[in-house]
Amino acid sequence: MTDRQPCGLPIAGLVRAVRRRADLSQRELAGRAGVSPSSVSRLEAGTLTPSLGMLSRLMRVADVRLVAVDSDGHVIPPVRCWADTRDGADRHYPAHLDTILDPRPGEWWADRFGLARPPETFHRDRALRDAQRARSQWEVRVAKYWATPEPPVVPDRRWRRVD
Repeated sequence: MTDRQPCGLPIAGLVRAVRRRADLSQRELAGRAGVSPSSVSRLEAGTLTPSLGMLSRLMRVADVRLVAVDSDGHVIPPVRCWADTRDGADRHYPAHLDTILDPRPGEWWADRFGLARPPETFHRDRALRDAQRARSQWEVRVAKYWATPEPPVVPDRRWRRVD
């Protein structure tokens, strides 16, 4: 008795479904995707775990795409990357931050020090940022959140004048 389960990995079934949808043999699928026929065989047998690149190439043959979904089944789009949203060291801003393009007065933390305002910035206070995002989502999607109580308006204490 072996520990290996031929149909144990969901990827194996996914590759088989892609091949069936494209109506191709393992050799034909491998040729069109640019991988070896033995790789397709091992994928379908559940003995090989593909890289995302390989899986994407295999799926593209059948005009199928990889997507990420949340627990409710909603598609999660990738975060867009703009060439002009980089910091002074030419690094992209971290993905968990909400980038603010062309900040207005008071939206940059160094406004109170009289420093020059950059072309883009982000909110540093996570709790404030998350509260503002929740409030914005509630206001825009009232029909979706009709049974949800209105989130509180969070005062922005970052720019409070210290005397």
